Amino acid sequence: MLKYILKRLFYAVFVLFGAATLVFFLARLTGDPISIMLPPDASQEQVDQMTAFFGLDKPLLEQYWIYLGNLLRLDFGTSLRYFQPVFGLIMERIPATLQLAGAAMLFALIIAIPAGIIAALKRNTIVDQGIMVFIVMGQAMPVFWIGILMIMFFSVQLRWFPTGGYGTFRHLVLPAIALGMHYLALTARLLRSSLIEVMNTDYIRTARAKGVLPRRVITRHALQNSMLPTVTVIGLQIGGLLGGSVVTETVFAWPGVGQLLIQSINARDFPMIQACIILLSAVFVLVNLVVDILYMFIDPRISYK
Repeated sequence: MLKYILKRLFYAVFVLFGAATLVFFLARLTGDPISIMLPPDASQEQVDQMTAFFGLDKPLLEQYWIYLGNLLRLDFGTSLRYFQPVFGLIMERIPATLQLAGAAMLFALIIAIPAGIIAALKRNTIVDQGIMVFIVMGQAMPVFWIGILMIMFFSVQLRWFPTGGYGTFRHLVLPAIALGMHYLALTARLLRSSLIEVMNTDYIRTARAKGVLPRRVITRHALQNSMLPTVTVIGLQIGGLLGGSVVTETVFAWPGVGQLLIQSINARDFPMIQACIILLSAVFVLVNLVVDILYMFIDPRISYK
């Protein structure tokens, strides 16, 4: 097991290296950040001084080697927009993003798991069809559109929740539901199809023939064996929630890493963009590793020896 984890961590280094390299060169395709930072009437001398101050006057490959060297020392640089260390600014925003992602995932699982089970057990009935309509709608509607509709109805018309911001539980409700809707639909749909497939297997029919209680057949046999693909999707969704929160945080003015990334892209803040993408990539790699380890606890037959 330890050997497998070390092997995965070794591969993760190359994944993060690839992500760091791509974001470095792609970020620079957006244009010159100095033209945004300085006023239009700035002199050429001021432009040259600012360019040299941030090291943007060096050849691109030299900037790249300096960038990689700083990453090895866990130095993500200084923000071109805030003139502060990038790492500290991200750490200030992470709690808000984790709070939003955690609430969205909790909302999605609380609704998705019962909905998927009920739809599978009531297959081809009006209950199943109603749940599937709700699921398809959740997958079809973009997050930003759901967010805007919820703001217009629950905030503007009913005045139940704030239109945006951060601070109280009421600020969290709408963005968490908007962000969790898509993942709710995906999880419920996958669990339904997996459970239907498992319920038609021989060992489930054998358990029923032996007189095992229906509830035990579902919870002890069917549900446990149908959870492997669902856990895979849930694990990927955790990383997707952090990345998908970019749109949600922008719509609801939620001060997280997603909003910071959007603002940094608009300002061509290269160090901040690079650090945010590397952080999200690291989260995906870590979540995938944790999901693989969880497989062994769900199904003891799986081994990574």
